[in-house]
Amino acid sequence: MGMTEKIKILLVKKQMSGAQLAELLDTKPSNLYNKFKRDNFSEKDLQKIAEALDCKYEGFFFLDNGDQI
Repeated sequence: MGMTEKIKILLVKKQMSGAQLAELLDTKPSNLYNKFKRDNFSEKDLQKIAEALDCKYEGFFFLDNGDQI
């Protein structure tokens, strides 16, 4: 499973859209969607996404209920 798919699952679980995530990351939705399309996220990007979505990232996303994505 690619990182784009993991982030999209996380967004569903958090009941958020990609556009809402882009706003939290202070970027344009088109920039985020381009990263989704290329499945191209740096470790720094992933840390920012985890922080924006209030979860922990350690190569995986961990939700409060213990689910790991």
